[in-house]
Amino acid sequence: MLACRLLGHRPRFEADGAMLVWRCARGCGHAGSRPYASPQEAARYARAFDREDRGDIGRRPLLSLLPLGLARRARPRG
Repeated sequence: MLACRLLGHRPRFEADGAMLVWRCARGCGHAGSRPYASPQEAARYARAFDREDRGDIGRRPLLSLLPLGLARRARPRG
C-alpha cells in the first residue's frame, strides 16, 4: 500500500493465547507473531504495545524540547 510506503506501517497488537500477534491496520499484509510464556504475559505486552500516540496529544510536549536537542547538537564536543 502506498500509505505504508510513505508513512510506515500502523501495527495493531492483540494476544491470542500465549501468542502476541500484530497486523498492519491499513491492510497491507504486514504481520507477525511472537510466543510468550503465558497468556497473561502476552496480553500484558499486547496492551502495552497497542497504543495510539494520537491519544496523548495535549498531554505530551510536541516541540517544546526541540530547542534543547538542537542546542546539544550544536555544542562543540571535546
